[in-house]
Amino acid sequence: MTKRVNHELIDDDNPEWTAADFAGARPASEVLPELFGAGNAAELLQPQKTGRPRTRTPKVFTGIRLDADVLEAFRATGKGWQTRMNDALKAWLREHAA
Repeated sequence: MTKRVNHELIDDDNPEWTAADFAGARPASEVLPELFGAGNAAELLQPQKTGRPRTRTPKVFTGIRLDADVLEAFRATGKGWQTRMNDALKAWLREHAA
């Protein structure tokens, strides 16, 4: 079976590649230095850093058992309750430092 061509989807400005187009294609590492210079091409070809930046003091996952009423009281304060609980524990440590 042959596919029927939908003429509305044909883009004259950007035609579908042929086997000859693929055969003549070159990798970006070859083309970019010609277009932008070696220094700029090297910068463009560097992998992009994505995601959240690393912190100097990362959080540590731990399992902790709390009284239900303590947990519910913090959860009842809404979004960010874990951060508020962490801040409360830090405050307790400052007040009770040895």
